[in-house]
This record gives sequence, C-alpha cells and structure tokens, in this order.
Amino acid sequence: MLTRELLREPGIHGLGQVPASLAPNGTTQTVCGYCSTGCGLRVHLQDNVGINLTPTTEYPVNLGMACPKGWEALTVLDAPNRATTPLLKNASGEFVAVDWEVALREFTGRFQSIQKDYGTESVAFLSTGQIPCEEMAFLGALTKFGMGIKHGDGNTRQCMATAVVAYKQAFGFDAPPYTYADFEESDCLTFVGSNPCIAHPIMWERVMRNGCSPEIIVVDPRSTETAMYATQHLAIAPKSDQSLFYGVARILIRNGWIDQKFVSDSTDGFNEFATFVDDYTVSRVAGETGLKPEQIERFAETIHERKRCSFWWTMVVNQSYQGVRTAQAIINVALMTGNLGRPGTGANSITGQCNAMGSRLFSNTTNLLGGHDFANAEHRKKVASILNIDAERIPSEGSWAYNEIMEGILKKKIRGLWVICTNTAHSWINQNLARDILDRLDFLVVQDMYHDTETAQMADLVLPAAGWGEKEGTFVNSERRFGVIKKVRRAPVQALSDFSIFRLIAESYGCGEMFANWDSPEKVFQLLKECTRDMPCDITGTADYEMIEANGGIQWPLSEGVTEFDQERRLFSDGKFSTPSGRAKFLFEPPKSLSEPVSEKYPFVLLTGRGSASQWHTQTRSSRSAVLKKLYPIDPFVELNPSDARQLGIRPNEWVIIESQRGRMRAMTLLTRSVSAGQLFIPMHYEGTNQLTDAVFDPYSKQPSYKSCAVRISKDSSSTASARQN
Repeated sequence: MLTRELLREPGIHGLGQVPASLAPNGTTQTVCGYCSTGCGLRVHLQDNVGINLTPTTEYPVNLGMACPKGWEALTVLDAPNRATTPLLKNASGEFVAVDWEVALREFTGRFQSIQKDYGTESVAFLSTGQIPCEEMAFLGALTKFGMGIKHGDGNTRQCMATAVVAYKQAFGFDAPPYTYADFEESDCLTFVGSNPCIAHPIMWERVMRNGCSPEIIVVDPRSTETAMYATQHLAIAPKSDQSLFYGVARILIRNGWIDQKFVSDSTDGFNEFATFVDDYTVSRVAGETGLKPEQIERFAETIHERKRCSFWWTMVVNQSYQGVRTAQAIINVALMTGNLGRPGTGANSITGQCNAMGSRLFSNTTNLLGGHDFANAEHRKKVASILNIDAERIPSEGSWAYNEIMEGILKKKIRGLWVICTNTAHSWINQNLARDILDRLDFLVVQDMYHDTETAQMADLVLPAAGWGEKEGTFVNSERRFGVIKKVRRAPVQALSDFSIFRLIAESYGCGEMFANWDSPEKVFQLLKECTRDMPCDITGTADYEMIEANGGIQWPLSEGVTEFDQERRLFSDGKFSTPSGRAKFLFEPPKSLSEPVSEKYPFVLLTGRGSASQWHTQTRSSRSAVLKKLYPIDPFVELNPSDARQLGIRPNEWVIIESQRGRMRAMTLLTRSVSAGQLFIPMHYEGTNQLTDAVFDPYSKQPSYKSCAVRISKDSSSTASARQN
C-alpha cells in the first residue's frame, strides 16, 4: 500500500531526523512563527536538537530584539496536550487513538461519500496564516485541483482581507509598499487603530530608534500604550475614522497642501474625490468624531509641515463593516500628499499572523497561486503549465469567503469541513452561532498541533500536526520579506508536518500522481517562484532557501536577472502602479453609522483588541508557556471608565457580566480612563469575547467587524452571593 510506504519514508513525519546540514551542537538561523513581524531567531542546538534561542543581531527585521512570545517559541512545543496520534470520535462521542492508515481511510471515505451524495462542492476547508507558503500552496492545489473542493478560505479573512482589497482596488495589486526602515526614517508616523507597543513590539522598538524627532499621531478611541507615547492622540468616536480622513483631506485641498505633480502623474480620480470631501467641513467632522476642531486642523497641518509622513493601520480599520473604504481614506491622504515610494512614507497595513502575507499570495483560495486571478483564462493556463496539470482542473472563479462557507454549512450546501491550524469555534465572530453551525456538519476534521482546542473538541477526526520548529518552509512578513524556517525538533510520536499530511491525503484520495514531484518544501518553493513570474510579486530572482538566508530574507519583488538589490526596498518609488493605467485610484463613499448602535438596553460600545504582548490570538500556543502565562491576567478582564463604574456601583476587581444580543461572558473589572465613558474594552484572546461580537461584514472584503457592538454590563450576582456566604 502506497500510504504505508510513504509513512516509512525518512522525514515524512515528525520522527524523521533533523536535517544533517545543521551543526549538532551549533546554531542555526530561522524566523519566528508568531506574528507578521518576522523576527530572525538563532536556535541553539544540542545533539542536533533545538534547546534554546536568541534573537539574531544582524537580521534586518529585529536587529537583535525579540518579544516575550519569540523567546518562548520552543517551549510551547513541549506542552503535554500536543496532538500525538490521530483521534477518531466513536459512537459514544469519545476520542479513540487510531493509526494513520485508519485516519486516512476515514478521512477519504467520509469526504468522498459526502461528495458522491451531495456534489463535490459539499466539502470545504478553512486554513490559516500560520503555516509556510509551501504547505499553503500544497493544501490549495490538493483541494482545488485534486480533490475537486471549490470552496476554502483562511483565517487571514479575519485580519487582512480588508487591506488586500483596499490595495487591489487602489494600487491594482495587493502590495504593502513599505519596509521597516520607514519606522525609523519617518518624521511623522500616524497609527490608525494600531497599538504596535502591544501587538507588534519589535516594530515599536524600530519606532523608538527613530532619530528624526517625529510627530507620533495615534487615532484610536482608547488611550492605548502606543497613545501614551503620542504627540497627538485623537480619541475619536468608534468607527468615525473614515470621516476624520475625509475632513483632513478637505483641509489639505483647501489650503493647497497637496503634491500636485504626484497627483497629476500617478493618480486617477482626484477631482471627483476633492468634490466629494468638500462636504466634510471641520464642524461636521468634529461632530461625527467627537474631536475638537483644532485637533483636526492640527493633524492636517502636521501632515503638511512634515516631509516624510507614514500612515499605519491594523485591525481596528480592517475588522470593520466599512473597513475597505476606511483603509482607502488613509491611502487617499498618502496619495494626495505624495507620501508613497519615498523613505519614511507610505499607506501601510501591518499584517497580523506570521505568514498572512504568504497566504495572500499562495493559499489558492480567493486568488490563484502567485496573485493570479481564477477568472482569467490566461492565468489558469499559465499556472496549469507550471504545475503540469490540465487547466480544466482549475476553477474559473475563486472560493466563497469564510462567512459564506459558514452560511453554506447553515444552508446544508456544505456538509464536510476540514479545518487546518485555526480555531474557528473560538475565533469566529458570534461564537455561539459559529459553534451551532459547526455542530451541524456531517463530518468535521481538525488538523492541529494540540488536541484540546475548542474546535478540535468538536471534531469527528483530529489529525496531529507538527508545529513551528518541527518543519521547513518560508514565511512572508509584513514588509514582503521571505524568511526561511528550519526543522530543529522532531514532532512528537505520530505527529506529521502539514506538508506530509497533505502528501498522504493526496495518495489516499487518488490524486497522488498529480503531486508526485511535490516531495519537499523547497521543490514546491521552486514552483511558487515560477507562479510569480511577471507578476508584481515576482520572486524568480531568488535562487533557493540558501540565498534567502544569506541575504537576511528577501523582499518581493526580485525578478530573474537582478543581481544587485538593497536589503530593504519599498514599492512605487517610480510613481507607477499595477492598475491598467499605471495610476493609483482615489476611492471613496459616504461612511455609515455604527452597525449596531447603543440603545437603552445595551448602552455601551464594546471595543476588542490585543491584551498584552505575551498573548496570541486564541492562546492555543501562548497559553502553553508558563512564562507567558505569568505576564498576563489568566481571568478575562474588562476595562471600564471610573465614571461609568461609579454610576453602576461597580468596584475595581469585581466580577461582572457583559451581555450583547448574542451572548454573555463573565469578566473582572479593571477601572481605567484608557477607555472613554460609554465604552468597554475586552481583549480578544479570551474565549468568551466572541460570544458578544456581531456577525456583520465589510461588503467588499467580507471581513468580520469584531471591534464594535452594543453591550451592557452588570454585577455578577452569583459571585456577590458567593462572597456573602464566604
């Protein structure tokens, strides 16, 4: 049996040897597998096994720095709740350990049976931004071209879809234009709904190295840790940032503070935009944002007076029912002032997960491999030729988005789901409904490095996967830099790399011949290179993993024939974009009010976001580190303004109940003026948070609006009663 033969191949799973190229007791270079910063880490080896790590001093990303998560990256591999063998749920609802042959037979038999009964589109997958490009591409090609699965999306839909669409519509391609040197070279940095002090600490360290005496402007309803360093903190009303940037644009235009040459040579639609924003007077914008007129005027004046302005945004913009147009409101201000393509400038989306940028190019979900378009026949033909497959096997349209897949399950159009390296039952918006939807599936497979995630516990079959440090491949960080990850540990017991699991499933599903040459991540990397040829993300000038490592990572693009290049490069320095006209587009439309406004019954606006530098997403990994767990509150907490607390009779460190129309959670109060009256803040990492959030989506990006919904807060009567009894 071929499956059995593959399982015996050296290195096919976690029991395979650490590569012999590593010095048994030396060090090796890798990149971190947590966030999109992409820090360089030097792993220290003993008897060919990674036992410790230190940040790499010469790596151009982090320059010898690391955040708490990076320091603990190896520790979480030793957690006792690692998934070490396939688990199959029996008729009693209990998991039973099985071998890989049984697991693969169950996987293939159940999914093929569903497809036979309900059609090939009745099975879907949900992937991640936390596995290497080569694994993402293998999954996307296996499902779309081999298994006949049309619909699959990634959890990058939850964090980066808005930025992707905003860039595509404005620039013609998903192209974050910056390099991290811009943090140090800008004389005015504007952070919109971005708290890098907590969310991306190493990026914030780069800001702290800035020697230009920069203005630091923070646009955020909360007084975040980053806002505390700001020279200007614009504490706007939630979701009013679109109006703010339209008002700032009007001031710049009325005062003639625009780069007329750049606008004329490199953009389209400026006159229409100027007409549109003329209605956004200072008084109107002050009313909509809650800012003082002089704050708005000073913001515009600062942009004019400074020479190198950069604009940075993250999830508060992206995770919004109007995120795309808000991101483009920021892009518009950068365009009209010529703050693109020069050092210290840019309209810069900061990515979330370690390989979300790689997912955007290579997951083969809504985009065809290499940034191509499923709907373009020439693109399909090109990719088919590179992969040596029949072009007819490539769908002529992209997948449903994440929310549409969930809706498809609810409508019984999708009956089988394969979840890889993500935790939908915790992270998806309106969690109670999400769990109800997952529970309706005929067959749920979860592939993860831990067997006890909320989603794994709901699965019919759990496939044990290797984690970062136990496999090879490439990540692409926020500044478009490819970095190489190394295998420095063996995965435990029967756990396999995702790459190996996909290879085994291809054989089991009957499409193994299509992927006969996909026998190592680096071979797949060579295919991905060809898929980028002549695209804006062209990396055909990157020879191999060794070249990437030797150059401290390589930013795309780097086309074949280019032999001399800078270690840090930004896009659009020539004023040319990837649209048919070569010009960037001004895009705009009227902002909308809050999708769920406060009411008498639910009088507070709930804000969510990162809680600390030591927490990560649903805490699947970060909670496995004893060190990291000491650096943040284990119990959920809610930030509440003291004036609201007084009115409600709520004291500090008191258990309360927060409720929305969709659910309720229990949390401990933290009284602080970092949130304004009428607002609450709860970190996104706690399981209960997404029981409250509202399942509304941006119409262009389909990204969920996690950041604002209407809630109420009250004392937890059960804890009060318990306290009295004690």
